[in-house]
Amino acid sequence: MTEREARAGGDMSPAPTPAAQVKTAMTGFLKEFSSFQAEVKQSLQHQEERLTMLQKKTTTWGRPALSAAVEENAPHQKAFNAYLRSGDDEGFRGLMLEGKAMSTAVAADGGYLVSPQTADQIRSMLVSTSSLRAVANVVQVEATSFDVLIDRSEVGSGWATETTAAAETATPAIERISIRLHELSAMPKASQRLLDDSAFDVEGWLAGKIATRFIRAEAAAFINGDGVDKPKGILLPTKVANASWSWGNLGYVPTGAAADFATTNPADCIINLVYALGADYRANGNFVMNSKTAGAVRKMKDADGRFLWSDGLAAGEPARLMGYPVLICEDMPDVGANSFPVAFGDFNAGYTIAERPDLRILRDPFSAKPHVLFYASKRVGGDIADYAAIKLLRVATS
Repeated sequence: MTEREARAGGDMSPAPTPAAQVKTAMTGFLKEFSSFQAEVKQSLQHQEERLTMLQKKTTTWGRPALSAAVEENAPHQKAFNAYLRSGDDEGFRGLMLEGKAMSTAVAADGGYLVSPQTADQIRSMLVSTSSLRAVANVVQVEATSFDVLIDRSEVGSGWATETTAAAETATPAIERISIRLHELSAMPKASQRLLDDSAFDVEGWLAGKIATRFIRAEAAAFINGDGVDKPKGILLPTKVANASWSWGNLGYVPTGAAADFATTNPADCIINLVYALGADYRANGNFVMNSKTAGAVRKMKDADGRFLWSDGLAAGEPARLMGYPVLICEDMPDVGANSFPVAFGDFNAGYTIAERPDLRILRDPFSAKPHVLFYASKRVGGDIADYAAIKLLRVATS
C-alpha cells in the first residue's frame, strides 16, 4: 500500500525508519540480556553459598579442607606410591624428571628412584646415627671412584747469603689415594595385601627398613671394612708403634697392660694417645669408641682425682674426654688383649666417605610370591686419606 492510499484510509502516521527499527530491537535485546545476567549472578551466588556450607560441614566432621595450592612434586609422589603398591608405572610416563622432583634420571634397566620425601628421610636417618660419617669428610660424586691428592712432604729450604750460590732444595711429593664406590643394597619385602591397605604408610615403612639396613652396613664397614666389595675401615691398615710410624700405617699407643687398662694410673695412656697426634690435627680431634669402652674410660681420673670425662653442659652437646668430643660407635672393638678399642684423630682430614647422591628402588612382585620385594641400592666408598691424622690405643704392654 502506497503512502497516498494509507492517507486515504485515514492512517496519517509515517512508517518507521530502519534506524528506528534497529534501536527498538537493541533496546529489547539489552533488556532481555540484563534479565539473563541477573539470573546467572543469582544462581552463582546460591552455588557459592552451598559450597561454603559444605566446607563448614566438612571441617566440622574432622576432614581436612581442600587446599588450593598443589605441591610441585605431587604427581611424582602419587606415581611413586602407585608403583610401590601395585607396580603400576603409568604415572611415571609423561612426567618431567627435574632435580627438584627426583634425584636423577630413570635408569634404562627399569629402575625407579625413590620420591624426594623418602630420599630425604633416609639421608636424615643415616646422618643422625652413631656412624663415622658424623665426623668424617663426606663428598658427593658422580663417578665410580673418588681420588684424593695428598701432599705429605714439605718444600726444602735453606739459609742463603748474597755471595753464596743457592742449592736445589727438595721437591714436595704428591700421592693419589683412589676411593672406589661399592654398591650397598637392601631388599625388604611386604605382602601385596598389606600394600593394598590404604591405611598403611608404605613409604614410611620402606624408608625405615632401608635406612636400618644401610645404617648397620655402613657403620660396620667404616670401622672394620676390608675393602672387598665394601669401604675400607679405619682399622684395616697395618698398625705400628707410634715411635716407628711411617706413611701407610697407623700409629698406636699401648695401654700398659696385657688385657686391660693399667691398674696404676690408667688414664696415662689416654693422655699419651692425645699427644701422639700432631698439633695441627689435635685442634679438630675426636675420640671414637664403643659403649663398653666408654663405660671404663668414664671412671678414669687424673692425679688430682678429677674425672677426665665431662658431660656436655648444653642439650645435644657431645660428651668430652680431655676437652675433645667423644663419638660412640658400637662397631669399635671391646677392651681385650691386642685390641684397638679407642681411636683419636682429625677424622675430617683422615677419613673420606664418597657416595653417589641417587638411591634406586626396583620392585619385584614375582620372586617371593605372595610377597613383593623392594630392592634398594646406593653406591658408597670410604678409605683413610691421611694416615698421620688418626692414632689408635692398643691394649698391650708395649
